[in-house]
Amino acid sequence: MNSHCKIETTRTHSSYIGVDVSKRHLDIHMPGGRQTRCDNTPEAVERFVDSLRAISDAHVVCEATGGYERPLVRSLLTSAIRISVVQPGRVRHFALAEGLLAKTDRIDAALIARFGEKMDPRPEIAPDPDALRLREMLEARRTLVDFITETSARLELAEGYLAEELKRTLDSLEGQRDRIERDIATHMRTCAELKTRSTRMQELKGVGPVLSGTLLAYVPELGKVSDKTLASLVGVAPYPRESGTFKGRRTIRGGRSQVRNVLYMAAVAAAHSNPILKAFYDRLRNKGKPAKVALVAVMRKMLSVINRLIADPQFSLA
Repeated sequence: MNSHCKIETTRTHSSYIGVDVSKRHLDIHMPGGRQTRCDNTPEAVERFVDSLRAISDAHVVCEATGGYERPLVRSLLTSAIRISVVQPGRVRHFALAEGLLAKTDRIDAALIARFGEKMDPRPEIAPDPDALRLREMLEARRTLVDFITETSARLELAEGYLAEELKRTLDSLEGQRDRIERDIATHMRTCAELKTRSTRMQELKGVGPVLSGTLLAYVPELGKVSDKTLASLVGVAPYPRESGTFKGRRTIRGGRSQVRNVLYMAAVAAAHSNPILKAFYDRLRNKGKPAKVALVAVMRKMLSVINRLIADPQFSLA
C-alpha cells in the first residue's frame, strides 16, 4: 500500500473507478456514475476485472481493508490494470473536506472514485512472483514468532499439566519456525533474480540477508522511484510541524512498519560497523542531534544507497 506517500505520479487522464471493499461484496462506482455490486469471490472478481479490459484508461481505487482487497488487487495487477490502494483515513478526511457526513457502501464507492479524480494516487507496482512468494514466507514466519512470544510468556507462569502442554506447543512452533527459515534460505538461494538483487544490496556494509530479503518482499518499488518517495513509503521521511512562529519537531509517520523495524536494527549495526555511516552518525550526534534522530537519518541514507544500487547496475560504492 502506498497511500501514505504524498508524492504521486504525473497526472494523466484516467477513468477512475471507485471500489468499496467488504468481506462479502465489492460496491463499484463506474465512470459516468453507474453503480454495481459483485461478490468478493475469486470468480466474481475475475469477471469484474475482465469487464474493465474494454476501458483503456481504467484506474481502480480502493481502500486498504486489512486483506479483503487482496484478491482484487492481485487480479488487477495480473491484468496490467492500474490499481491504487489508499489509506481509509485519507478518504475519510477527503469526505469531511467535501462536507459529506453520510456513509453507505454505495456512497463510499462514489467517494473513492472522486478521491481518485482529485488526488490521482500513485498506482501499485506489481511484485515479482518470487518476491511475492518470499513475502508469504516472511508473513508465515512473523506469525509463528508472535505465537512463540505469546506461548513463552504464558509458560513462565504455568505449572503442572499446563506447563507440559505449553512446552510441547512451544517446541512444535519453534520447529515450524526453523523449517520456514530453511525454506526462506532455499528460496533466496534458488531464485536467480532474488539472489542477484540481495547480493547487490549487501555490497553496502550493514545490509544483511534479513534486510535485503525484507526489502525484496515488501518494497517492489525499490530502484523504480525517487529516494524521497522511497523514504515516504518505508516511513522514515521527516514531516515538519510549523505554524506562524511555532516550530515543532519534525517526526516520521506512516509507512511500512515491517520494513522500518528491520531497517532500524540494520541502521544500529551500520552506525557502528560501517565507517562511512559511522562518521555520518557521529557527525550528527556532535551537532547535538538526538540518537534516534541520527539513526533515522542513517536509515534514510541506507535506503538511498540501496535504491541507487538496484536502479543503476553501473553504480559502485567507493
